[in-house]
Amino acid sequence: QVQLVESGGGLAQAGGSLRLSCAASGRTFSNYRMGWFRQAPEKEREFVATISWRGGSTYYADSVKGRFTVSRDIAKNAVYLQMNSLQPEDTAVYYCASKLDRGSYYIDYAYWGPGTQVTVSP
Repeated sequence: QVQLVESGGGLAQAGGSLRLSCAASGRTFSNYRMGWFRQAPEKEREFVATISWRGGSTYYADSVKGRFTVSRDIAKNAVYLQMNSLQPEDTAVYYCASKLDRGSYYIDYAYWGPGTQVTVSP
């Protein structure tokens, strides 16, 4: 059974940084893609970033490109989201997700973590 557990959320000031972690367990993820999504209050959940487990290819939403960096540690079965230059509009619940690495990189994620809150004050 796949389990994804996020950590590292919290409160940051505008311009600050946070690093989210996602601990993955329950299977071998070598053929999987790991993604980060977020959902702000009263908004739809949106794609943030993704990385392939095997080759490390990455994609980012335009809104975070140049500020956020997604990475993985294969030995630790962990995925990270380094968030720099945070802005109040980055406030949301952030979710880690995974899917087989095929098809579109931003949809059809099968497994989800419970999420972690990120709040950015002005």
